Amino acid sequence: MLDKIFISQRSPASISRGFQLVKILSSISKLITFIIILFIFSQKTFAFDSNLPNNKFGIHLAVPDREDLIKAEELVNSSGGKWGYVTLVIQENDRDKKKWQGVFDQMRKLKLIPIIRLATQPQGGNWETPSVDDIGGWIDFLQSLNWVVKDRYIILFNEPNHATEWGGAIDPESYAKVSLEFAKSLKEKNKNYFIMLAGFDASAPSAYPNYEDEAVYLNKIISDKPELFSENLISGWVSHSYPNPAFSGSPYDRGRGTMSTYDWELSYLNYLGVEKKLPVFITETGWPRNENQNSFTVGENIRVAYESLWGFDERVRAVTPFILNYQTDPFLGFSWKKQNSGEYYEQFEIAKNILKIKGDPEQIIDATINHNLPKVLSVDSSYSFKINLKNEGQSIFEKEDGYRLGILNNKNTIKNYFYSDINEIIPNHDGEVDLFIKTGGLVGQDNLSISLSRNEEKIAEKKWKISLIPLPKIQYKINLFPKLNNTVSDLEIQIFDDSEKLIFKKSGLIAINGKGTLENIKNVYIGGEYRIVILAPYYLPRQKHIVFEKKEEKINFKYLIPLDFNKDGEFDIKDVWAIFKKPGLLNLFF
Repeated sequence: MLDKIFISQRSPASISRGFQLVKILSSISKLITFIIILFIFSQKTFAFDSNLPNNKFGIHLAVPDREDLIKAEELVNSSGGKWGYVTLVIQENDRDKKKWQGVFDQMRKLKLIPIIRLATQPQGGNWETPSVDDIGGWIDFLQSLNWVVKDRYIILFNEPNHATEWGGAIDPESYAKVSLEFAKSLKEKNKNYFIMLAGFDASAPSAYPNYEDEAVYLNKIISDKPELFSENLISGWVSHSYPNPAFSGSPYDRGRGTMSTYDWELSYLNYLGVEKKLPVFITETGWPRNENQNSFTVGENIRVAYESLWGFDERVRAVTPFILNYQTDPFLGFSWKKQNSGEYYEQFEIAKNILKIKGDPEQIIDATINHNLPKVLSVDSSYSFKINLKNEGQSIFEKEDGYRLGILNNKNTIKNYFYSDINEIIPNHDGEVDLFIKTGGLVGQDNLSISLSRNEEKIAEKKWKISLIPLPKIQYKINLFPKLNNTVSDLEIQIFDDSEKLIFKKSGLIAINGKGTLENIKNVYIGGEYRIVILAPYYLPRQKHIVFEKKEEKINFKYLIPLDFNKDGEFDIKDVWAIFKKPGLLNLFF
């Protein structure tokens, strides 16, 4: 329907359906026998056997405006829902990778699944006929995008049983040929393209050269190109299930031209020999507001249709009513947003309150774990390390969706561990996660793996071979300036890691003749760089940077100078005042 806004001054075909009722009635007599046969062959075949929860509710957007997408998420992911659907149209002159990747990325964050309908561009009063020569351009564009979910939902154009939608001609053979070539080419490029034919106007009459009855049109498509279905190119069925005549039917009506038009379409396909069970995507449906249908009535009709039909019919995969925001004729009556206002009609809140399901669509999940973790650790020690995750798939890594890091094959080398939360690592980006571990008390070796999983299913891992050694020690040497006696008690040594975090300290140390030993140093590892600080009362602190390369290190500190009389770790005017208060501190110089 959406395309018709571009058709010069002609009345949109969808709007004119009510005026075609007389023509439809005149054709009914010819179809009575055929319809009876259809109902005889009609079967309830439940398609799309998926173990993954699916939120069927969606909405149709005119343009992928950021604010409209946010509002769409509020609507379709409400009342317990997540991962609802949004139908969008991409014209061939709008194949801007940067723009559409931005749209997909926003939909990924909002947890919205795109259904993309391909379109050409207006030419005069018609839409150009798609050309097989342009398939390469479409494939290059579609392949350049990182899609939101694994299934890449593609609709091949729109209502071709309207001449205005197909270059001004009713030509089912041309549509079948183009669709076949598009479907083959897309599937050859990537098997995840979920290809569907256009939605048809089920209420259009056989009125050549402007319209063709959908049944006649489908018959000619399948007669000309039966391989569309036999070669498993078409994965689902798009339906424009409108409540006709004149968009005023009851939500309880059933059959062709109602909210269950898709049921008639599937039955007819089966009658024509299509045995494949096709999941249904109702990408257009709904009631316009008019003198007989206010926004409350429209909303209640949507609710009834969803709760009495679409919601429990397992064949229905998605329903995206037409249309969230359209500010001008001819579709102003269908718009859920009020004209020139930030407010929405009552139907928005009614649909928002419909109970929904927390969907969990399949996504391509891929990641690389990078780390530079040490190979030699100390027993009975605690450590903090950084783990780098590179997201190379479609999903967003975050805790609320079940993503977590773990350590595999642990033979009690690691006594305890935990990770910081994984917070919104988006595709094609890196993120860091903190790993906190506490080693056990036994010396030995272990072959570990750092793993990333989602809901207990492993995604990636990287090996980590470690050895545990006894706690190391430091032999330290000091000199007290200007004293000759370098024996001192009440020393303190502090150890800081490369992120300036205090990881170990020991007070009450002694240096005899300037020498002392710090034993059983916890929380350091071989190969790690540390800042070692020594403190003595009333002396300015001294520090040394070392890399632990063995179990025992030797450190010579520079002269300790007695200038920290207020013991704040630095020399300033306050120290001068402190020595006036305690003159006996001058003995430190003698």
